Amino acid sequence: MALTTEDQESLQRLGLRAVVCDEGGMTCVEIPEFRLPEGFTRSTSTLLLRLNPAFPDVPPDMWWFDPPVLRADGAVIPATDHSEHHLGRPWQRWSRHLDPSQWQSGVDTMESFIAIIRRELATSVPQAVACA
Repeated sequence: MALTTEDQESLQRLGLRAVVCDEGGMTCVEIPEFRLPEGFTRSTSTLLLRLNPAFPDVPPDMWWFDPPVLRADGAVIPATDHSEHHLGRPWQRWSRHLDPSQWQSGVDTMESFIAIIRRELATSVPQAVACA
């Protein structure tokens, strides 16, 4: 399965390069050098999305990083401590499941999923406190 033209265009608009392939009936989208917010031990990591063949009508579930994404302060990020083997290598699994209100068939797209991932990353690290 290939990405829709809309999803390809949204990745380009977001400045993201993607490598797409199939594995085990899922469409795998690798996004190298995915930018991480401050507060992690690295500034980028390769993001892996595994999409059901019925995507975007079926919402995505979870995402993976290689190398692993860790907080700079050493605190544990909940539900990121498992590794899974995909595309010939291990990936850190971010076990996140969308609730039904987070995904609307016919409305949400790859761009929506990337926005969800970015929000989750931002909430996984402490926010800087502005000084008055």
